[in-house]
Amino acid sequence: MKFTIPIAMCDPSHYVPLAEVADACGYHAVAVPDGVFYPEQVHAKYPYTFDGSRFWEPDTPFLEPWVVIPAMAARTERLFFYTYVLKLPIRHPLLVARTVQSAAVLSNNRVGLGVGTSWIPEEAEWLGTDFSTRGPRTNEAIEIIRKVLAGGWVEHEGKYYRFGRLKIAPPPSAPVPIIVGGHSKAALRRAARLGDGWCSANCTEADLKGLLDQLRELL
Repeated sequence: MKFTIPIAMCDPSHYVPLAEVADACGYHAVAVPDGVFYPEQVHAKYPYTFDGSRFWEPDTPFLEPWVVIPAMAARTERLFFYTYVLKLPIRHPLLVARTVQSAAVLSNNRVGLGVGTSWIPEEAEWLGTDFSTRGPRTNEAIEIIRKVLAGGWVEHEGKYYRFGRLKIAPPPSAPVPIIVGGHSKAALRRAARLGDGWCSANCTEADLKGLLDQLRELL
């Protein structure tokens, strides 16, 4: 059995020391959340609390995971790192692929890409993307990222993203696992069809068992 520590909303000075201790204690991985900004008002309910409210305050620290992860990787030897989860549809997949490729190469293949769709309409609107298409764009983005990280020349003509022949070098020397997060039916289907694994948000043991049963049915 392998154990992962999610490090979220902590003092920024704690990330590297916590990773060093986790590495020394034999943990498998550290997972780091994503949050671009805190909208004062959100026109949606947070899907992982009973009442739909956010349980963190506006001044809660959130750092860019692809800055935090290399900082921790540079101070550890064997610890693996995941995003938990990166809000994929608010970012262009080519830029995500480039970032992940660089982190994988420099860390000796110690990174995984956890992805989700984001539940906040304001993130999509203010970053210039369409919230209503976040699901299918995430599916297409996963396909693009896998192709680009595999190495060689790549081109793509999809519904949401299009580009001619290109490559990113050097590709990682091992596949980067893509882990899909979310509790919805669409997220579970995405994990079963496109992911190398699935991750949950905070939930009860009973809820987790039900989600795992649904996921097994989709495999």
